[in-house]
Order: sequence, then C-alpha cells, then structure tokens
Amino acid sequence: MIRQVAWLMAIVVASGLSGTVTADTPYFAITIYPPRAQLDSSNDRQRVVVQARHADGRTVDVTAAAELALSNPKLAAIDKTAGQGILLRPLADGEGTIRAAVGGLVQEIPLKVVSASSPAPLSFRRDVMPVFARAGCNMGSCHGAARGKDGFRLSLFGFDPAGDHHRLTREMPGRRIDLASPRESLLFLKATGQVQHTGGKRCEPDSELAATLVRWIEAGAPDDPGPDPSNSVPKLIALDLYPPAALFEGEGAAQQLVAVARFADGTDRDVTDLAWFASNNDRSAKVSADGMVTSGNRGEAFVMARYDTLTVGVPLVTIPKGLSFTFQSEPALPGATEGAKVIDDLVAAKLASLRMTPAPVCDDEAFLRRVSIDLVGLLPTPADRARFLTDSAPDKRARLVDELIARKEFVEIWVMKWAEILQIRSQGNDVSPKGAILYHQWLDRRIAANEPVDRMVRDLLTASGGTFASPPTNYFQLERNTLKLAENVAQAFLGTRIQCAQCHNHPFDRWTMDDYYGFAAFFAQIGRKRGADPRETIVFDSGSGEVNHPVTGKPAAPKFLGGEAPKVADRDRREALAAWLTSPDNPFFARHVANITWAHFLGRGIVHEPDDARVSNPPVNGPLLDELGRRFAASGWDFRGLVRDIVTSRTYQRSCEPNESNRLDETNFSHALVRRQRAEVLLDVIAQVTDTKNKFPGLPLGARAVQVADGRTTNYFLTTFGRATREDVCSCAVKMDPSLSQALHLLNGDAANDRIRQGGLIDRWLKEGRTPTEIIDELFVRCDCRMPTERERIETLVTVLDSPDRRQALEDVFWALLNSPEFIFNH
Repeated sequence: MIRQVAWLMAIVVASGLSGTVTADTPYFAITIYPPRAQLDSSNDRQRVVVQARHADGRTVDVTAAAELALSNPKLAAIDKTAGQGILLRPLADGEGTIRAAVGGLVQEIPLKVVSASSPAPLSFRRDVMPVFARAGCNMGSCHGAARGKDGFRLSLFGFDPAGDHHRLTREMPGRRIDLASPRESLLFLKATGQVQHTGGKRCEPDSELAATLVRWIEAGAPDDPGPDPSNSVPKLIALDLYPPAALFEGEGAAQQLVAVARFADGTDRDVTDLAWFASNNDRSAKVSADGMVTSGNRGEAFVMARYDTLTVGVPLVTIPKGLSFTFQSEPALPGATEGAKVIDDLVAAKLASLRMTPAPVCDDEAFLRRVSIDLVGLLPTPADRARFLTDSAPDKRARLVDELIARKEFVEIWVMKWAEILQIRSQGNDVSPKGAILYHQWLDRRIAANEPVDRMVRDLLTASGGTFASPPTNYFQLERNTLKLAENVAQAFLGTRIQCAQCHNHPFDRWTMDDYYGFAAFFAQIGRKRGADPRETIVFDSGSGEVNHPVTGKPAAPKFLGGEAPKVADRDRREALAAWLTSPDNPFFARHVANITWAHFLGRGIVHEPDDARVSNPPVNGPLLDELGRRFAASGWDFRGLVRDIVTSRTYQRSCEPNESNRLDETNFSHALVRRQRAEVLLDVIAQVTDTKNKFPGLPLGARAVQVADGRTTNYFLTTFGRATREDVCSCAVKMDPSLSQALHLLNGDAANDRIRQGGLIDRWLKEGRTPTEIIDELFVRCDCRMPTERERIETLVTVLDSPDRRQALEDVFWALLNSPEFIFNH
C-alpha cells in the first residue's frame, strides 16, 4: 500500500493537479521491478520488468526497449524472453547492480547472488503444491471439492499439504504415482492431457509445471523432511506483486507483472510462473495465466496473484487514448479542518489519475438538507433554513456542522449505528428485554460523552460480571458459539469476514485455517452462569477451554489476525485481544471505524461493503483510507473529530449532479450519491414534517424511531423499509434499496395519508388565513428545504384553485411531496 501511495502522489507532484493532458510526452521516469534482485541457488531465476511513467501518470511497459547491463557481468546472465520481461540466471556468487536505460533515463537496482553452484532442494510444499494451485487442481470446482472429483481429492486451495501428500502417494499405489516410470504416472498423464481427464489438459508436457511433477516423482515423491514437515521448509512471510500500479492509455496496452515470494530465512523467489492470476474487471484490464495484463475499456481493475496461502493485488486504470483533460486545483472550503483538506487532496489525486473532473460544491439549501439528515436524522426547520441562508459568513457551513454535532440527536444516530454493530436486541433466555435496554443505555452514555472509541471497544471485549450490573457482557450472550463469536468480532471491529477460513484457507484473502482457529481461541475460555436474578447471566473468565484445529486435532494457540501469538497464561485471553485490537499498531481497527463513518456520509465505503475488507475487495482509494485511519488513531480516537473532517470536506459537499467525465462514476466520490433515507430516519422525518408522533412499545409517545433500543422492536413501516433486526452483524442487514412494497406503502398506507390528516397542518394554516400560495411554499420548504420553482408553484396553485375542496387539494399536494424521490432520498 505504501508503494501505491507513492505512485498516486507522484501524479499530484508531477502534474500539480492542473494542466492539460493531450499529446504524447517524453518519459518522466523509469523504474525497475522488483526493486532488488536476489538469486539464491543455481536453479533460481528472477524476472525483471522496466516501467516508464509520463509526467501525467501514464505508464508504459518498456522492458523490451530497455538496455540492461550488469555492473559485474560474471554474476548473472541476462535472458530476454519474448513478452515476459527479462530473466536473470545466476553464474557466480557476489553483489552488484543492474542498470536499465530507456529514452535517456537510467535507473539501477542492487543484485545479490548466493549459492550459484548449488541447486535448491525440491520441496513438496514450496514446489509441488503450487503446481496444483496454478493448474487449478485444488479449486472447489475440481479436486478441491468436499468429496473430490472422479475419486481423487485434494485439500481446497492446499490448506492440508500433509493430507494431500498422503492421498497422492498412498492411494492407488503404482498408478497415481509410478516411481518406476514417472511419465507414466496418472498424475502426469492426466495433467498433460495424454489420457482422458474430466478437467482437461492443465499444462503442456514440456512445461515447467509438468517438469516439476516429473522431478518430484523421480526423486521418490517425498514429503518435506523431518518429523514435522511443515516446519522443515522456510515459512512464506510475504508475497509482492510488481509494478504496484499502472495507468494504461487506450486499448491493447500491456504490462507484465512479477510476483516475488519472500521467506523467513531471508531468501526470495520469483513465483510468477507458479502464481494464480485474476482480474476483478476483465473489460478494463485482463490478465493472462502468466501475469501479462492487457488494457481494455476505460475503467479500473484490481489484478490479484495468489501463491500458497497469500493473495495480493495491484490497482490498474485504463483511460481513453488521446484524452484531452484539464484538472483544476480547488482551494479548501472556509472552516474546513486540516483533515478535510487531506481528504480533498487524496480524492483529487485519484480523480486526476482517472481523468475525472469532480462536481462543484452543492448550494446552501442542498447542503443544509443533506448534512441535517446525515448528522441528526431530521430535516432543517423553515426557521433553520431562513437563518442559514441569510448568514453571510464564509465559514457558516463549518459552524453549522459544529452545532449539529453538539445536538443530542447526533448521539442518537450513532447509538443506533453502533447498536447494529453490537447487535443490541433481546433474545429468548439469553438476553432479556431489561438486559437489552441496559446494554443500549451503556452505549448511549459512551457515545454521548464522546468517549474514545478504542476505550469503548476495549471495555466491551473485556467485560465481565452480570448482564444487568455490567451491561456490555450482553454481547457475549447474544452469540454463545465460540467460532461464530470470533467471526462476529472480526467482522464488527476489524471489517473482515473470516468465515471462509473455518473449513479451508481463504482463496481471495490472507486468512488461513491457522488464523481462524488461532483467533477463535481468544474466546474459548468465556464462562457463563446464572445470577441471583434468573433473568441475569454472569459472564466470566473460566481459565479453561480450548479450540481444536480440525486438521491437526490439537488446541490452537491464541493468535492475532495477521499478527503474533501473545502470552496469555494466567490472564483473561480477551484482555490480550482487546489491547491488540485497539492498538494503533493494529492496521485494521482504525481503518474500519473510519470506513464505516465514511460510508454513512458518502453513501458507500472506501471499502464496500464496509465490513468486507479483503485482498480481492480493495479500497477504491487506499491512501485515503490509510490516512483517515492514521489521523483517527492519532487524534486519540476522537470520533466527532473524524466526523468533522469528513463533512467539512469538499468531497462530502459536492453536488449530486455529475458531469460528462464522471457521469458513470459511482465509486470514487467525484460527485455526491443520491441515497435513500434509512428506515428509522425516514419515519422520523415523516413524523417531523406532518407534525405527528410515533409510538413504540416501551417508549413514550413521540419517541423517535432511532431511539428504539431493542432490535426486535419494530413496526410495519420499519420492516418494509429495511430496518436491521440486529440478528446479523453484516452491514448488509440494513436494507437501503428502494422496492415496490415501499412505494405502495407510501402511496396507499398510513405512513403519508393518515399522518397528513392526524397532523392537521393544512387545516391549521387555512384557519390562520394563509393563502394557498403561502401554504404551497411552506410545504416545499418543510419537505424539500427549498422554495418551489416558478413552474411548480404555478402548476400546483392552478390545481388547488380549480378544486372544489381546497383543503383536500392542498393535502394532495402534501401527499405528493411525501411520495416524491426528492423527499425520500438524501441528495
């Protein structure tokens, strides 16, 4: 991600975020990838590519045109292979440099050669298992299926190498593996298509993949040596994919990717030929099995490479050839925070790389309505609107933000949001209605006090005691299954879904079964017992209990996701987990909270869905998400400060009207997205504009829907418009898509018709002597925070004046406004 930040910011520096891109210009810089070359044995190879960059950020693979030279030609041989970069082969031990020259530009990278005369031993885990992965043999549609395929089963994506070795060498002896005639082994014959094979030919007989299988069988088809073969080979610690980014111009441009695996013993290996490649958008950037990317239509793509247990990816962008483009820099808005300025700079940099011009800032009326709904879940009153529009201070938007954040309604909105994340609801004998209410009140106090988010989450995860006396302990009552609880915590607080790794290594993320069961082990010792009140449960650390790994059958040691295994003897394991999870060193927590917050205000996350961060679902603007997370942690986890940074930015305040360059953009925040109001807010807003009161069980008349504590408390309107039941931690539990049933309920149900009559606003205004014109203006201001256009006023007025029942006609106008998209959506 650091490399991607540097690449993105290079565009900003080089172009100054302004200037016209038209004709082809000389290269601005060249870069050799990988940034260092290391050859560790006589059979080691390293592919090298050279990428040139124009001053405006466009990139070109110039490997074929580059002149390469070694500072010491005796160290390695340079082998130019057509279309696949340049291969370095070791000749002698030593250190030197590799020099590339293109178009008058020169760059060097270090070269190190060791053990040039000694071949690396053949490894089942490092050499043979990747063959099955690259050929697709251990995928779910093939032999990686739960029951295998055609009598042969491999572990899905290679999660069980020991089991795979046993099945390969002990099942069907003499046929699947023929030690006497390796090339007569069914393993070789079927893979190379020489005998009938349901999966077809997976590799050519003379390919490197086939040669690896033959060499392994010739060696006796051994497993890796030692009593524990998995520990006899150096552990894979990282997988790097180069170049870290590319900006293609036009269709048909090509870029060779290079995948380099790094191991715990300090060695590395070019695994481009063993990695599995895929693109999430073949229309914009298609990748071949050998890692050659070819550009297509305008758009973005994320190309992934998987080797062994690791999956990584790089962002690629394709723009039209010869596109004339001007990006004008914009000043910060008056009153914008420093964080808001950083947001705008990083969004602008991404838009410049995409050749998109952002929409202008929305007008005052649109901003007032949008920010009021987002911050407090209510519309501005006519008096609020009048006061804001007459305020001539340049920083009035920033001051309005401060006023709204200080209101109790802001607290209620975010208590509701966090209540969904924490799944606050009553649940049979596990969580009583009293427990759910106390849990909700505990959360309300924390949000109202603007308690640092890290402390709130830490107190939740380490909570012990009675579910009444210590309300956050209800969290451990809502899900009592250890594995499911671990999944919920990872999804709620780290933004990642680890469920896939319960049965096999995650195919599109970094998580393995070891990660999954190591994380679950933190929750294995939670004890529960009944309290003096039969409705209350005591949650405590029992000091015993383990989670067994299904492959080894042994207890899994507690281990942080993507981190180390802490010492947990003689302490509550949850304390160690909570300390790590809320630490600034944890790369997931701060980014996830920032992403959830961003999604609330911008309509979609930088990672979307917000709780589904994975390698194959990357952030649309990685530098932006990184910076939001960093600033949030550095602020002392000041949530209101994070909100203030977002809503005082130009990015948040842009108009929802797109321009020609960004009309198809729904992901890069070049214009505001039109968003349907969520169920609770829409119901509260309808009650507000009709001057009626809601009634919910257990709450006083007039309570707002956002104040409902128990996820099981609902009504027909809330259910129809997608309120979350809080039974699922997934962010998708809140349904925001419009539907026919919603439209019918507003048109024919009691949500609009009955409330208009109950509120009696039309009758009241007519009795006060207001004219139809004044009432029409008032209705538009109440519902849409704007005056009607002249055409709207005239056409509506004619309809009212021609009606024999003006009261009914004005109520019909009110009804029409409540059913209009302009009212139902935030924009």
